[in-house]
Amino acid sequence: MNYQQTIDWMFKQLPMYQQQGASAYKKDLTNTLLLSEYLGHPENQLRCIHVAGTNGKGSTSHLLASVLQEAGYRVGLYTSPHLKDFRERIKINGEEISEAFICDFVAENKSFFEVNQLSFFEMTVGLAFDYFAKAQTDINIIEVGMGGRLDSTNIIQPLVSVITNIGLDHTQFLGSTLDAIAFEKAGIIKKDTPVVVGEYLPETKPVFIAQAKAQEARIYFASELINDTFPSVLIGDYQIHNKKTVQEVLVILNEYTDFKVTDENIRNGFMKVIENTGLQGRWQQLADAPKVICDTAHNSHGLKIVMQQLLNEKYSNLHIVLGVVNDKDLDEILPLFPKKAKYYFCRPNILRGLDAAILSEKAQEYGLEGKVYISVSNAYQEAVEAAQSDDLIYIGGSTFVVAEVL
Repeated sequence: MNYQQTIDWMFKQLPMYQQQGASAYKKDLTNTLLLSEYLGHPENQLRCIHVAGTNGKGSTSHLLASVLQEAGYRVGLYTSPHLKDFRERIKINGEEISEAFICDFVAENKSFFEVNQLSFFEMTVGLAFDYFAKAQTDINIIEVGMGGRLDSTNIIQPLVSVITNIGLDHTQFLGSTLDAIAFEKAGIIKKDTPVVVGEYLPETKPVFIAQAKAQEARIYFASELINDTFPSVLIGDYQIHNKKTVQEVLVILNEYTDFKVTDENIRNGFMKVIENTGLQGRWQQLADAPKVICDTAHNSHGLKIVMQQLLNEKYSNLHIVLGVVNDKDLDEILPLFPKKAKYYFCRPNILRGLDAAILSEKAQEYGLEGKVYISVSNAYQEAVEAAQSDDLIYIGGSTFVVAEVL
């Protein structure tokens, strides 16, 4: 199979959360452990930082990778989902995994995948670990897919575990309360392994402390320990929390491991994160006059901050291109959007995309008025044509909406 056929096979073979949602969620690590054993336990050769959290884990992972690259290390970076191409998920020093490696890996292991009915995510995690082990990376930043405790990435023994924050998202899998979700994320805390928590709430802090105690792990709350942050090319208001988290992780690496990172490495890593890692979709400006901003925030915790930043912008009229996936709690997120805006409702082009007419109908209950469009690109095009040079266009609601305009 060529690259496109290989990727198509992986996507279609078995449920994939990005496309299908609930049916893709596995309830244990049996398959991942089976695959790991079959591949010769590549994760045991890796030195890792493990990053979980409701929001900010992508930015945090990319910032960590960028800084460690600036410090001269060969850095593996595993993140999800991808925006345009599957290869974005697996990088070394910002360079995406080759098409040939993916094709060979799937060809060599296809019968094992089929016999054991591995999910898309399980295969991808095995691929990433195998790739990093063969490439002999110095350190690897491994982002959790969803949750933590039962996530396929949770077979690693990291140098540091990181939990960025807890908000209500994926409640059908992780629980409907903040403490239940915190318990799932805290499942990445390992025995005698330091854990850094970015933000906490009254409901979540006790959960983290209890799990750290049970694992005899030192726990560090970055929001209490880091006062000043270095400037970054990532200018979203929410990045302040991610930067504090990253800086505390680096303090621990410097203190307890043989990895050494200077303030200059942090400064350069923060400013060159897009250049070093290819991160996209985080309060990203796509055009000027009219100004066009896109952001992948897609739950109430993330959108609260982004909507506040949006309202602080200067513009004559606001145009919002909005699409979501079908498992979002619309009553939770729609009230956060400004009523004084013209909406362009659309459906992201994945199976889980919510019909734009349903979104529009629900949005009207919250005073959000606009028209329904047949696609994200059509909605975006209409917004650009309607906007004056001093207007602002915001594109968001889902990672997959942003992916279609990049």
